[in-house]
Parts: sequence; structure tokens; C-alpha cells
Amino acid sequence: QVQLVESGGGLVQAGGSLRLSCAASGRILSINAMGWSRQVSGKQRELVAAITSGGSTNYEDSVKGRFTISRDNAKNTVYLQMNSLKPEDTAVYYCRADAVLPGSPRRNYWGQGTQVTVSS
Repeated sequence: QVQLVESGGGLVQAGGSLRLSCAASGRILSINAMGWSRQVSGKQRELVAAITSGGSTNYEDSVKGRFTISRDNAKNTVYLQMNSLKPEDTAVYYCRADAVLPGSPRRNYWGQGTQVTVSS
């Protein structure tokens, strides 16, 4: 199995910043894309940002120019730097890793989620 441990969530005022981290561990052969999604209670989970093993990135339109995703392949860790936060960014943020394990097909693994709350 893959364990994804997220950290860095919390409460921040509008206009502030937070940095999320997610470290993947386990018997991992390779990790392709990693990313962050978020979910508000009662709504569908939505992609926020993703990054390939080669460093290509994509972002949800509402976070472009404010959020930056990065990764450290040697540490199997992905980061999300969130600046100029808005109340509408409030959600539970989930880390995702598209990984290959010995004897298992390539699939997505998810972290437990970390709460981000932005006060107005």
C-alpha cells in the first residue's frame, strides 16, 4: 500500500498564505502524476493542481496565479504553495499520487485530507 501523509493546513485570514505538503511512502516502484484536489461538504471533489514526474503542471482556473504546485521526486513529496487565499478556497484538501507498486496495476492513491479555512 501507499501512505500519503498531508500537513500544513489550518486557519488563515483572507490574503494570507499556506503551504501544504504531502509525503508518499510504501513499496513504491514509481510515481507518475501527483496532485491536490479539494472538497467542500456537499459538493464534488475538484482538481486544484497537478504535476507530472517531469514537472509539467496544470491548475484549476480559479487558483492560477495564486497557487504553485511543486514536487521533490527524491522524497516522493508534493507541495502546494497557496498565496492570496480567499474564503472560497476553504475546503478539505486531498493529496493524490498516481503510483505503481510491485504486483499492482498503476492507480491513484489518496491522502486523508487536511482542512484549509480562510476567514474573511
